Amino acid sequence: MSETIKISPRKLTDEEYFASGHTACAGCGGAIAVRLAMKALGEDTIVYVPACCLIVFGATYPLNAWKVPFLHVAFENSAAVTSGISRAQKIMGKKTNVVVFAGDGGTADIGFQALSGAAERNENILYIMYDNSAYMNTGIQASSQTPMGASTTTTPAGKYIRAKREHKKDVPRILAGHDIPYVAMTSVGDWRDLYKKVAYAKDIVGMKYIQVDAPCPTGWRYPTGDTIKIAQLAIDTGYVILGEWVNGEFRFTGKSKKFYEGKAERIPVEEYLKPQGRFRHLFRDEQGKEDIKKIQEWVDRRWRLYSKLADMGSF
Repeated sequence: MSETIKISPRKLTDEEYFASGHTACAGCGGAIAVRLAMKALGEDTIVYVPACCLIVFGATYPLNAWKVPFLHVAFENSAAVTSGISRAQKIMGKKTNVVVFAGDGGTADIGFQALSGAAERNENILYIMYDNSAYMNTGIQASSQTPMGASTTTTPAGKYIRAKREHKKDVPRILAGHDIPYVAMTSVGDWRDLYKKVAYAKDIVGMKYIQVDAPCPTGWRYPTGDTIKIAQLAIDTGYVILGEWVNGEFRFTGKSKKFYEGKAERIPVEEYLKPQGRFRHLFRDEQGKEDIKKIQEWVDRRWRLYSKLADMGSF
């Protein structure tokens, strides 16, 4: 097993590389993730952002919240554009961090082809997906990261079709299958885990992918002050797993590691679903109870799979 990451984020820098005053919704998990990640990355960083909420609230002309070089092109081109930037940096003899911040739609759906290609070529970029589980910027439409049972504008909870019927795509495991140096799953609900993984990844040569659970009060329908609480419930129930692959070896981190080692127990997934308006219909009738049961079975099944990966120590 690879050595433990030795990074202590006891005191973060006071420097802000993603400035306050942007126009994100109150309680935006994506904004929290980006601000913290930039503290780990520092000023020697070039950032690319595709079409997503982050473009709107972080860089609407003529205003820009970024204090580092920043650009955006088209929805599907994140990994392709940053591959070119990284190669140009190499030719010039520079070691600047080349980073993508993208939403789940621009990563798991529209941008996935370019992402897979960059991973196959092992491009020297860091790709960070903030997962708010839908196309929030364009009207809360479902993506492949939208959970089963979640009501969105394209998967409403109606009489005959009860919201989204498919489970989330496991993008980190797909990326790990590309055999790249580093893949991680983290959350704004554990800022230390998030910071350490970004700080560790930036110094690795080759392709790095980090997926951050980033709750959205607007799309998930919960009070704006509860973002961290919701994110922590996702961890506590095991709905979100904290873990990483380092050179192909998987291990749990944070509270997920305690669950794996038997030092703590996961709580029922309904505790995570209950505070969110997008799941409200699940608590109204017997069909809803059946869906909650299916979601719990999915969580348990993923835990068995990831526990086996941790047991083997490799993908």
